[in-house]
Amino acid sequence: MNKGKIYLIPNMISDSDIDTAIPRDVISVVQGIHHFIVEDVRTARRYLRKIGYLQNFDTEVEFFILNKHTDLMEIIGFLAPALASKDMGLISESGVPCVADPGNLIVELAHQYDIQVVPLVGPSSIILSLMASGFNGQNFAFVGYLPIDDKEKSRKLKDLENKILHEDQTQIFIETPYRNQKLFQFITKVCSEKTMLCVACNINASDEFIKSKSIENWKKSKLDINKKNTIFLLYK
Repeated sequence: MNKGKIYLIPNMISDSDIDTAIPRDVISVVQGIHHFIVEDVRTARRYLRKIGYLQNFDTEVEFFILNKHTDLMEIIGFLAPALASKDMGLISESGVPCVADPGNLIVELAHQYDIQVVPLVGPSSIILSLMASGFNGQNFAFVGYLPIDDKEKSRKLKDLENKILHEDQTQIFIETPYRNQKLFQFITKVCSEKTMLCVACNINASDEFIKSKSIENWKKSKLDINKKNTIFLLYK
């Protein structure tokens, strides 16, 4: 029996127009899927309706919830529709699945069960920020969140600066939006004045802000990124 496919479905990264972010071919594929793996059912339903999904959520659609509370033993069962020849969709809360997102667990299992994985084109704030930074796009690393403890965070930033200098590698990281301002101020205190910092905020939104400056010049600037989705990039 042929297996279904698992489509990796991109989500919006801002409140911009659907037509500017999600390709029509992606929307067309989604219309034929009735089984979805999502982080939050309510936001997934809202997104699907926004892109014109027409199926009845109560009688025609099945959702599997994958988040930090999901028991790992449950995840294998999520693949049941695909094993029964039905296509499935994996939707991220923002951007593309499996990048800064728990969806990789599903994809790892899909490969083990010989289920075809189909990544669909969509926005990634990490890649878009790198594109607009002017930093090295051939050698880069996304390191996720920095440590919360200030001493560990300072040590981590020094490690990242060392990689920038010795490996010519752009370093990319994120923070919880309400901690962005504090992190920005911390970076300007800890990092070398010659280090370059790109702040990419609210990408694809009407108030998008992307700027690359040396730490020395950032110290002379006023910046308000509190509670705004932001990507931080460091380079030399």
